Formats: sequence, structure tokens, C-alpha cells
Amino acid sequence: MSGGGTAGKSGGLRTRRGGRGDTGGMRLTEFWNRMNRQFGAGYAESWAKDFVIAPLGYRTVEQALADGVSAKEVWRAVCEVADVPAKLR
Repeated sequence: MSGGGTAGKSGGLRTRRGGRGDTGGMRLTEFWNRMNRQFGAGYAESWAKDFVIAPLGYRTVEQALADGVSAKEVWRAVCEVADVPAKLR
């Protein structure tokens, strides 16, 4: 895995690859905790797999994370499209 940012296929979206479960200042565990609080434990994984998000270059959460987009950037995109309450942002 590379450590720096690279231009993605989605019109220049910057991505970062992390190797320790910490991507862009947000740990993946925190990301999934927030997803579970927003959507419910049963639905969060399904939503992440199936819902295509325009600000992520028309990728799903799973695709964006697999492509190396930081968890923080993915969470910001989720907040933008899913009407996440301020206390979870």
C-alpha cells in the first residue's frame, strides 16, 4: 500500500491509504460506530454496500474505503447525503 495521496478516477478526488485502521484522522472502528448509530447495526453494512454516493465519485462506502479514500472523507460524504444529526458528525 502506498502512503501518500493519489488522484482517483472520480475527477481528482484525493485518496489516502492507511495501514493501521486509521485513515485520515478517523479510525475505521469509529467510522463503523458512527455508521451503526446512524443507520442501525443491521442496516449500516447493507447501506455501505449498496448506496452509491455522488460525492465519493459515484461509489459506495465499501468501494471508496477499498480504493483508499480516508474514513474521515467517506464519513463527511455520508453526512452530506444521509442527513446525519450534528451530534454524530
